[in-house]
Amino acid sequence: MDNLAVLSFLALLPLLLVGVLLAGFRWPAKYAMPVGYLAAVVVAVFVWQMSFTGVLAATIEGVIVAGTMLYIVFGALLLLSTLTVGGAMSTIRAGFNNISADRRIQAIIIGWLFGSFIEGVSGFGTTAAVVAPLLLAMGFPAMAAVMVGLVVQSTPVSFGAVGTPILVGVANGLGGDPAVAERISVLGVTMPEFISSIGFYTAAIHTIVGILIPLIIVTLLTGFFGPERRFRDGLAVWPFAIYASLAMTIPYLLVARFLGPEFPSMFGGIIGLLLVMFTSSRGFLMPKDTFRFGPRASWPARWMGTIEPAEATDVSAHMSLVRAWSPYVLMAGLLVASRVITPLKEWLTGLAIPFEDILGTGITTTVQPFYLPGFVLIATSVFAYLLHRMNSGQIKETIRISTGQLAGTAAALVFAVPLVRVLIQSGPALNDSGLSSMPVTLAEGAALISGTSWPVIAPWIGALGAFIAGSNTVSNLTFSQFQYSTGVAIGVERPELVVAAQAIGGAGGNPISIHNIVAASATVGLLGREGDLLRQTILVTTYYCLAGGAVAYLFIYGAGLNLGTVMLALLIAGLGVLATWLWRKDSPVPSAVRA
Repeated sequence: MDNLAVLSFLALLPLLLVGVLLAGFRWPAKYAMPVGYLAAVVVAVFVWQMSFTGVLAATIEGVIVAGTMLYIVFGALLLLSTLTVGGAMSTIRAGFNNISADRRIQAIIIGWLFGSFIEGVSGFGTTAAVVAPLLLAMGFPAMAAVMVGLVVQSTPVSFGAVGTPILVGVANGLGGDPAVAERISVLGVTMPEFISSIGFYTAAIHTIVGILIPLIIVTLLTGFFGPERRFRDGLAVWPFAIYASLAMTIPYLLVARFLGPEFPSMFGGIIGLLLVMFTSSRGFLMPKDTFRFGPRASWPARWMGTIEPAEATDVSAHMSLVRAWSPYVLMAGLLVASRVITPLKEWLTGLAIPFEDILGTGITTTVQPFYLPGFVLIATSVFAYLLHRMNSGQIKETIRISTGQLAGTAAALVFAVPLVRVLIQSGPALNDSGLSSMPVTLAEGAALISGTSWPVIAPWIGALGAFIAGSNTVSNLTFSQFQYSTGVAIGVERPELVVAAQAIGGAGGNPISIHNIVAASATVGLLGREGDLLRQTILVTTYYCLAGGAVAYLFIYGAGLNLGTVMLALLIAGLGVLATWLWRKDSPVPSAVRA
């Protein structure tokens, strides 16, 4: 079969099926993912003519990767239960409440700023796995806590895990391409310098697009979870939200320009956090009213998970703020040290378990148990046992709670990740049809109908890759070369900007990644609600791809009366109209009018 339209549809079919089951029929991921996996296998075997051995090898690779993700989730669950049972969470919650009891402010400070820092040092879904349980412990509904954690995984993601999506994803995705080598020669730069320039372009687009993310977070928070479901309550804090956004993104952009792609999210997050915490404690741009969720008894059952926020204990009553925060400080320090201290990084990554040439297919993967964030989270939990003087009964309770939450997550991930690996591994190396892999075929179909307007489409391909693989790094690895080649084919003067658009979309697609949704939900005991979360976070991904595409188009072709300008103008006007409508819709009706 050589009909690109039909092949593109068939490549999309497993993902489309999963999306319909999750969002349309509200199936839990643990049921939808096995169906999607079977669909992927059928298409791979009967259309792509992938061998059964290749499918089995890709499945084994997926199970191994799923195991590493469960390792991270367990670490996050263990740290949460440790700080909860030991009483530290009550002190941490009280500390944030001392700055502001306003849930909007807490969501921005903890989610956007602290979350950006965590993303910068660890990545790979750790942000939501850390932010969501912290917000839960502070009294947020479980679903609201997960939503905030997922939305934050957008702007900082391109530079997560000390720049891995750029340094590994883009660099390896472009490595060996003769056209790239020629471009580097023309520019007179080295490959690392070329990759750093792509990182800077990516940061520049993120800075423009990401300016609204904190405002979007609080608007969705109040509109979906407020006692009166009013989006207006979130829009009301726009000065603080924009300020908090710039407090992170300005240092983020400067770091990308002068220090490279390793540290934008890490430094942007911590600088923004310290600045906003300081100014907030002095009342700068703080709202006059205080937004709180309604009484817990009034919350719908769908909002709540199986993990309950801890009540104050005698231990927490006497715990200092420094002592309560110490485990998180240690966690951040260990993550930074393991990524930036070269001898330590080399030693940790060298302690690896290789899975080479699985079933003779050439598929290879490696597990680095001491370099993965899960190890740091577990080590931090052990430290907290000692620091908070927890007894054996409390320690056993933390382990019981943590292990009890893994079953539902494992049921979804052991099918979700193999589904992804079958799609990615369906290329010529493992099929008899000679077809490109399913994700690349789907991208080629999209490019065929776009022509020179491709830059506005490019972020959607990146988002598709992130949705499929649950990783901006994998999305960049899969599509960077394709995106660069497409840029060359349509005559773009700086095709590396098309790769930056790919990275933007890969980050914007993270909030709808099923891997991330399932993993984050597990940390707060919220299983079977993936479809509800997907319907909320897809709004953010849609905004990110539309805005990212328009800005990338302007970066590539310049300002003027063109598609990028029209798209950006329409998007700004549309958001303005929407905000005005929501503001007026949620306005209280005067008593005289009601009468």
